Amino acid sequence: MGVLDNLVPEKVFYYFEELCNIPHGSKNTKAISDYCVNFAKERGLAYHQDASNNIIILKNGSKGYEDSKPVIIQGHLDMVCEKEKDCTIDFEKDGLDLAIDGDYIYAKGTTLGGDDGIAVAMALAILDDDTLDHPPLEAVFTVDEEIGMLGAVAMDCSSLKSRLMLNLDSENEGHFLVGCAGGMMVECVFPAERRRWSGKVVSVHVNGVTGGHSGVEIQKQGANANVILGRVLYALKKKVAFNVICVDGGLKDNAITRSSRAILMLAPGEEEIFMDIIKEQQEIITKEYHKTDANMSIEGFVEVSKEDEASAAGKMPLTEACGNAVIAALRTFPWGVQKMSQDMEGLVQTSLNPGILATKEDEISLTFSVRSSVASEKEELYERLVCLTESLGGKVNRSSDYPAWEYVEDSKLRILMGDTYREMYKKEPVMEVIHAGVECGLFSEKMPGLDCVSYGPDIFDIHTPQERLSISSTKRIYEYTVEVLKRLK
Repeated sequence: MGVLDNLVPEKVFYYFEELCNIPHGSKNTKAISDYCVNFAKERGLAYHQDASNNIIILKNGSKGYEDSKPVIIQGHLDMVCEKEKDCTIDFEKDGLDLAIDGDYIYAKGTTLGGDDGIAVAMALAILDDDTLDHPPLEAVFTVDEEIGMLGAVAMDCSSLKSRLMLNLDSENEGHFLVGCAGGMMVECVFPAERRRWSGKVVSVHVNGVTGGHSGVEIQKQGANANVILGRVLYALKKKVAFNVICVDGGLKDNAITRSSRAILMLAPGEEEIFMDIIKEQQEIITKEYHKTDANMSIEGFVEVSKEDEASAAGKMPLTEACGNAVIAALRTFPWGVQKMSQDMEGLVQTSLNPGILATKEDEISLTFSVRSSVASEKEELYERLVCLTESLGGKVNRSSDYPAWEYVEDSKLRILMGDTYREMYKKEPVMEVIHAGVECGLFSEKMPGLDCVSYGPDIFDIHTPQERLSISSTKRIYEYTVEVLKRLK
């Protein structure tokens, strides 16, 4: 018996639990894509699976809708894999441990993947129900959306006939997205030259940062653990002698980094002042972020953990020049909200998030998610990163570049969906442009004339282990989607 067996709509939650039982982090989507292939085969539905694991499933229109214009239902198969430190789940091999708390579904110790598993579950439930009224359907499931929309970038859209798209990749019921920022991934890479140096291995840890989605929640202007780490290291550098062995923090460029660490080689006799500075920084910085990051901690260890000891084993520290370059990058590179929109109150226009800090034997990289709804500002921010990185002796790699999704003034789909929502729920829908990226921009670029709207049920704290999906909201959004399809005759 499944955890979600008694929930309504039954098919939606059945398929959502099925998907949660399959490991499906970004770059690990073959199994979940194959599940969708088997779903189509078992029901005699035409499908196409490409080399990237994107999949399209087709279903004819129901009786009376055979000649209606086709409609795309779209979502992505991959999820952000984040977990608590004491969680033993292996995202490469294990499914999620689902649980229910009142109106919410969550996964014990990990992200839930409601973003965007619930979209796929709803689409499968619709495809599996022959009692519904609907036009011809093109269910489009992409991969690796969470790491730069790579599936949508690679997808050949030439076979898609529809120019109407229901994108179910939003997480605020009643809010309908009709435009979004463009973005890119920028990796700033610094050489990691090493030398022999005598001292004591110590470590600095930043933990308990609230984190969140770097598009949706960047406007909260909370802490980023990588940035805080750089601030602490610079404070240390002014008063104690040390060299960097390694620095690391974060797993996803589009998730605000929740924890970060540095392993250092400290000059003999500097332990006491090292700890004094850490305590001083803890007091100053946590006070600054007491509202947004109440659980943040900054700790120093002169007796390092076995994990830190293992990370440092066999590694000589960086040269002073290389270490200084990395600290300078962490301390001075731009981050967070850069500009607010002058046209839409409360909308972030341009931002960047230093999501991944990683040390390899011969290089250290800091990877940013850069976003802007203004193309020239996105380029300007990229050029700033290039200028700063090259001045510190590094190089820059640019990837996962995707366009902004521009607002369409005369969208017939937006009008129909707004009218339907008002009639069903007696509430005024919120039509908005957001700072986070959605795949509608890429599809609109590839499919001229595409009319699309993005929406979805309430999902809270996405991209964190506190993620939870509202059961009642899921029911309403599914019923709403069924009604919209009925009206698209």
